This record gives sequence, C-alpha cells and structure tokens, in this order.
Amino acid sequence: MSKIDINKLPEVRGRYTADAPLGEKGWFRCGGKAEVLFKPKDQDDLVHFLKNCPSEIPVYVFGALSNTIIRDGGLRGVVIRLGRDFSNIDVEGDIIRAGALALDANVANVAADHGLGGLEFLSGIPGSIGGAVKMNAGCYGTEVKDVMVEAIIINRDGLIQNIKPEDLKMTYRHTNIEADQIVVAATFKGVKESADDVKKRIADIKEKREQSQPIREKTGGSTFANPSIEDLTKADVDRDTKVWQLIDKVGGRGLKVGGAQMSVKHCNFMINSGDASAEDLEALGEEIRKRVADEMGITLRWEIRRLGDIA
Repeated sequence: MSKIDINKLPEVRGRYTADAPLGEKGWFRCGGKAEVLFKPKDQDDLVHFLKNCPSEIPVYVFGALSNTIIRDGGLRGVVIRLGRDFSNIDVEGDIIRAGALALDANVANVAADHGLGGLEFLSGIPGSIGGAVKMNAGCYGTEVKDVMVEAIIINRDGLIQNIKPEDLKMTYRHTNIEADQIVVAATFKGVKESADDVKKRIADIKEKREQSQPIREKTGGSTFANPSIEDLTKADVDRDTKVWQLIDKVGGRGLKVGGAQMSVKHCNFMINSGDASAEDLEALGEEIRKRVADEMGITLRWEIRRLGDIA
C-alpha cells in the first residue's frame, strides 16, 4: 500500500512505520492499515515533523482510537499516533492538566484522588482527552466545555496555540477544531470537595454503564448524536426523544450486517460480534440512518469517525 518514501519525510526522534496495522488497534478491532504511522517522541518532535512535512501529504492524528472506523482499504498519508509522553496528568490546586492521550476515565480518577469534583462524567466516556476535547464529549448532563479552561492545539504548520473554550465554538458534540489541528493537552477546573463523595459518584456512573452499555464488547461508544430539538420538532417527535429510541422504533436493536451488530443492550452502540469488517460496521450505521430518515424524517449525525479508503 505504501507510496510515501519514508526517507523523504522529516528526520525525527520518534519512529516511522510503513503499512502499519491501525484498525485492529482500535476499539472495534477491525479495519485497514496506515500508509505511514508516526509516533513522535514528544511535543517538540511532533512540532518539528509538522513544520517540515510536505504540505501535500495528508496528516491525521489518533489517540486511543476509541470512536473511529478505519476503512478496510486503509488510510493514505501519515497517521500520527500520540505516545506515552502525551498521557501525563498533573494537578495543582483545583486545576488539572492532562495530555491528549490521557484516558478520560484516568483523568476523572486522578481528580477524585485529589478531592476534585465536576469531572466525574469523564469516567463514563470511552477514549482519551484529545478526542473528548475535539468533539466536546459529554454524558450524564456534563460536557467538556463545562469544565475546560483551555486546550493546547498544534496546527498543520506546527504552530502551538493556547485556545479558550469560547474560541472553539463548543456546542453539543461539536467544536470548530479542524481535521488537521492536533489537541496535545487540555486544562480543566474542578471543585474542591470530599474525595470519598467524588469517588462514590464515579462508582455510580460505572455501575450505570455496566448495566446499560455493552462496555465489554468491541465497540466505539455512541454511534450517533442525539437529534436537535429543531429536528425532533420538525419530525413531530417528542422533544425529549433520544437517538436510541429512534433506532429502536425502526427495528435497529440487534440489527446485523455481516459481523456488525447494533447492541441489544444499548441500540446506539455498534459492536463487532467477532468477525466484522469496517465495511460491515459502516454499512450497518448507514442502514440505521436510512431507516430513521425514511420513517422518522430525521437525519442522524455520526459520532463515530469513518476514515480511509474502501477496500
């Protein structure tokens, strides 16, 4: 697959790998390869690469690959996979700074250990901080924008910027962060309170997830975002209707395409039942979207990213 000459890429302290397995490292455990995978040594190495990488070469970035489908034909260009240097979590007073690769649940737990509340919701979000910031992730009534102080973002030219939440136009599961902008860290503000109280709320969230979501399956979290009140009103559907209810109404619960299935436990979660291809997963999602559009008049918006070439 690889057409990029690694020897012509910038000299880095990290590592390049041609035709690197990528999809199988994601949470769905299926999909194609990266034409070139780059693991930067640290932030300086990443900046150096971006400043010197030819502009015509596509660049993508991933953290935990928790909510992404890599199509079976693979991803052309350079895929940046952030490493251990981007997973630090530091606490000072009521402020928490987390690298983009820090798992959301780990950030919530470290906050709890330091007696900081307000970030418990992160324990219910699969994946890492970089992705959570980029999509303004949230659950149980709280979103990233509610607790974020600033994010450190590097653009395609290697320029480092400290960005405030108001500059990112953060709305429901959306920000204005571009595809070629890389979140490398973010800072959050917690609320001082009893560590035991915070840990109890995290335990409650964990129990709720265990009971209601297929978290032990090969899944990527919520497949689609909840429709807007405007869309629900136009479709003459109750304003409190959730996306899983729409999926249920069109026969989506347990629906299968090849080895892909909408979870019986929570029908807004796609799972790889064992032998799914990326094509199976995307086809299943598109079938759900078609049914909801045809029967309910609502166009569902993917939360799962789909990237790469069709095989």
